[in-house]
Amino acid sequence: GLRRGTDGDGGDDGARRLRAQQAALHLANDLDTILDPVEGSVAWVEGPEHTPTVRVAPLDVGEVLGRVLWSGEEAPTGILTSATVPPRLVERVGLPAGTTDELDVGSPFDYPHQALLYCAAHLPPPRDPRYEAAMLDELVALVQAAGGRTMALFTSYRAMTAASAAVAARVPWPVLTQGDLPKPALVARFAAEEQTCLFATMGFWQGVDVPGPSLSLVTIDRLPFPRPDDPLLEARRERLGRAAFELIDVPRAATLLAQGAGRLIRSSGDRGVVAVLDPRLATARYRWALVRALPPMRRTRHRAEVEQWLAPLHPPPPVPGGGGPPDYDAWTMPRGGPGSGHLTDRFGG
Repeated sequence: GLRRGTDGDGGDDGARRLRAQQAALHLANDLDTILDPVEGSVAWVEGPEHTPTVRVAPLDVGEVLGRVLWSGEEAPTGILTSATVPPRLVERVGLPAGTTDELDVGSPFDYPHQALLYCAAHLPPPRDPRYEAAMLDELVALVQAAGGRTMALFTSYRAMTAASAAVAARVPWPVLTQGDLPKPALVARFAAEEQTCLFATMGFWQGVDVPGPSLSLVTIDRLPFPRPDDPLLEARRERLGRAAFELIDVPRAATLLAQGAGRLIRSSGDRGVVAVLDPRLATARYRWALVRALPPMRRTRHRAEVEQWLAPLHPPPPVPGGGGPPDYDAWTMPRGGPGSGHLTDRFGG
């Protein structure tokens, strides 16, 4: 027990006593924070009933960082970098006005010639009862056009499970799903087996690097808006009122969408399509805030153009007795292919 651990004069007893004192102090501080939350913070309970967890977080992390980290004579010099820098970052992390320099170093990739952004604008809205069946038909057609080689990203585990079962029954290529293997092993297998498909949720929207012909198509089932019942975001929305959607939900969705789309082009030799199966990207009033967050890919709302873009990347297998495949390299666009100027470069509308 605690009393027994503090008796005696040995070094081990002293170390145990110190750890016990530190743990008791942390516990007392945590209880104070929960019972008397600091103004501008929110507390909530999450987790299963048998092991609930109490969380406390500030509504505005910028105020805390500005006061604790960025102020005073010993304030550090910070270098904040990301491929997907969110809007209003300076304000959100509490950096003092007029003390920052921003630099956009661009991208080494030629996105207009390497990638096509497709929005399936003809699909029903995601809340429409017809959406799921129509989305699955569209997904199957796209996987077939890519010859497998697809990373399908989903905003929920339920949607991933349903889609993986439906697509696996309708295409001839293996369909791996998140949870089949540990993440590193799953990504390694997907990269090694060129025509395999990988279906996954939010944990794969970033930090996955698969250059080369194994990944030619990234699909996204819905715009990745944050959950409406997230306690911290809910409290922040209440504080902002009618401006909350534009200041919280749209920027977060834009950043996540850019991260998901970023799985496609990982080297200067990559080619492929990012397909968003949510018509709101082509019709919603906030659509340009999302599109502008993405790399400058060519854009279309016509699946025929997607099929035309993908066709040169994966020539059909040779027919027995009919000679070999076409004599162009699978990673080189033939004359008249993507980048020749004949494809639609906008969603329209």
